Amino acid sequence: MIVKESTIDIEKDKFKQSLNISGDNELYKKSVFFDLEHYVYKKPICIGVFGAGYYDEENNKLVITQYMIENKHELEKILALAKEYFENMRNTLKKEYVVTFSGNNDYLVIDYLFKKYKLNYTVEEYFKSIDLQKKYEQVKQKSIGLKALESECGIVRESEVISGSTLAKTFGKIMKDDMYFSRMPMEKKEKILLYNMQDVVSLFHIYTQWNKYIRPE
Repeated sequence: MIVKESTIDIEKDKFKQSLNISGDNELYKKSVFFDLEHYVYKKPICIGVFGAGYYDEENNKLVITQYMIENKHELEKILALAKEYFENMRNTLKKEYVVTFSGNNDYLVIDYLFKKYKLNYTVEEYFKSIDLQKKYEQVKQKSIGLKALESECGIVRESEVISGSTLAKTFGKIMKDDMYFSRMPMEKKEKILLYNMQDVVSLFHIYTQWNKYIRPE
């Protein structure tokens, strides 16, 4: 299992254009920004990378945690770590919301696997959901993908875009071959982790710059 903790410095005047929900434009302080890379074949098989972050107001940083699976024997471990992460966010840091982009897929996967492995946890029971794709559709009356929304919000990614099918094939091989991960070049592992981390970072930046870019036409 790869466990990676990262911090991103945030500009202090970042939040003037933050998304306003029910008259509150500071819900980012109470939110977890969440993105999964996963493998589904007819039904959810595994979480390949769990990525989540939160805003540390005291230190003015975005704190990101990632877990990456190395073989099928770590599936229950990554689920246990994910559950522990959410419990810590809710009970210790008092977070109340989970921000995603098209989060239904991620919830479907993680909730299915939590249930399958008897971890007795459902994310939506403890957090309110904020789906930025749905919020965009409400404003613009049309759908959009995350990478297109990043472009609309002036976000330039450091990592190259990896397709969902490519990631699924990689995690499928990891689940079938205990030694596949050890044969993967470190560059490929780092590329997947960076891709996931930037998805999480993008969620935060889109949320906190929302009104600057997303306006009714």
